[in-house]
Amino acid sequence: MSGKSIKVDMIPSVFTLGNLFFGFLAILWTMNGEYKMAAGFILFSVLMDSMDGKVARKLSVSSDFGKELDSLCDVVSFGVAPAVLTYKVLLAAHMGFWGILLAAAFVMCGAVRLARFNILNITTHFLGVPITFAGGLMALLILFHKSLPWVIFPVVLAILAFLMVSTIKVPKLGK
Repeated sequence: MSGKSIKVDMIPSVFTLGNLFFGFLAILWTMNGEYKMAAGFILFSVLMDSMDGKVARKLSVSSDFGKELDSLCDVVSFGVAPAVLTYKVLLAAHMGFWGILLAAAFVMCGAVRLARFNILNITTHFLGVPITFAGGLMALLILFHKSLPWVIFPVVLAILAFLMVSTIKVPKLGK
């Protein structure tokens, strides 16, 4: 053991699991047609995701377990939840089966992006747009979906999916 208690080592994971909890709530609220609440829960997931890293750095703790847990939770909160929300709010009515494929592509690109992130261990920048940004942006757009043309949503979803798996260097902010 490193001299730190197990409880201190697990504190960042509480925030990570909070991220997952709000992502799960977003999916449930989407299923119930409460789209603004669902988008709000995704944004709460963004907050939780930003806190786990800050807390880990403040406590000087990190682990492979925490890194993997974070990625698994991120796939749900910023991949599945915004894809399901966007599909239910707009893509189902306007695109049918093609909307399913587009939403699935967003989730799959997010998963690939996170897997790549976990094995590369790049600390100076992100390679590709982070899934947290992509999912958070989709949630924000959904909050204003009645004010925007529906065609923006599949275009933005496709662009974000591509950017997540791209090799564009994105600076890390707020460390």
